Amino acid sequence: MASSSAPLLYSCIAAGTTILSEHSPAGTASLNASSLAAIILPKISHASAQKLTYTHGQHNIHFIATASTPDLTPGLTFLVISPSTVTRKLPFGYLLEIQRLFTSRYPVSTLSSSPPYGCAEFNATLKSTMSQFSQGGENEDVVAKAQREIDSVRGIMTENIERVLERGERIDLLVDKTAGLQTGAREFRVRSRGLRRRMWWKNTKLMILLVFVCVFLMYLFVGFGCGLPGWQRCVG
Repeated sequence: MASSSAPLLYSCIAAGTTILSEHSPAGTASLNASSLAAIILPKISHASAQKLTYTHGQHNIHFIATASTPDLTPGLTFLVISPSTVTRKLPFGYLLEIQRLFTSRYPVSTLSSSPPYGCAEFNATLKSTMSQFSQGGENEDVVAKAQREIDSVRGIMTENIERVLERGERIDLLVDKTAGLQTGAREFRVRSRGLRRRMWWKNTKLMILLVFVCVFLMYLFVGFGCGLPGWQRCVG
């Protein structure tokens, strides 16, 4: 890509790998830039929304990728290329603005069947917005839009932290339940041991009683044969 003093060198909007609209200011090597975009687009995942920056030589490739939806399975990518000397505030402020303008103009449901460069009429909007941001530099509008990007990232981080905390609460609950199960198991073993002792003593008493009854019955049987109560028949 040829060198240029412009802060924003190339921009495009794509559905998956299909470029719907693009613009490169006069004086920049648009052919090389579009080739670089064609290399980067297939590497972008739309499993979830993301904002990232890739480096390539002396240039940075910034993009905002939307998550895949039933209405648009490939997902949208808003991409801009800038020199590596340009801070991220300007490119991401620009990306947030073209994302707002594009999504307000084109419903997502109408983009699923769009052919390559199917939104070429948006090229003029890319041109005017890029010119505005390039000429404005680090003005208040750019800072505000970059702050929106930072706040958005912070929101995602907060959401992730909340999920981690939620998982932590679930882990604590699982630990509590495990401790409860362990306590219950110990109590069950103690109760089982006591029950075994009680059953053993009950069986022992039953056996003693049974032996006593057998001895008593034998006594009665022999006694009746020998003539109770004096045992006259058996005693000479």
